[in-house]
Amino acid sequence: MPQKVIEVVGVSKESFAKAAENAVAEAAKTVRGLKWARVAELEMELEGKKITQYRTTTKIYFDIEQ
Repeated sequence: MPQKVIEVVGVSKESFAKAAENAVAEAAKTVRGLKWARVAELEMELEGKKITQYRTTTKIYFDIEQ
């Protein structure tokens, strides 16, 4: 079955894992048939030495309905 790939940016103040989880949860609100996800980029927002936010660019794969 053909698949489509979208990129969704997830954010979290806790961790990269939570940011990726938030990206998948956001995509699941409007996309059916989610199959795979891959974190493509990791970023951190800083305030001096302190990490204030984690960001992941997450590639989400889903089946195309025919």
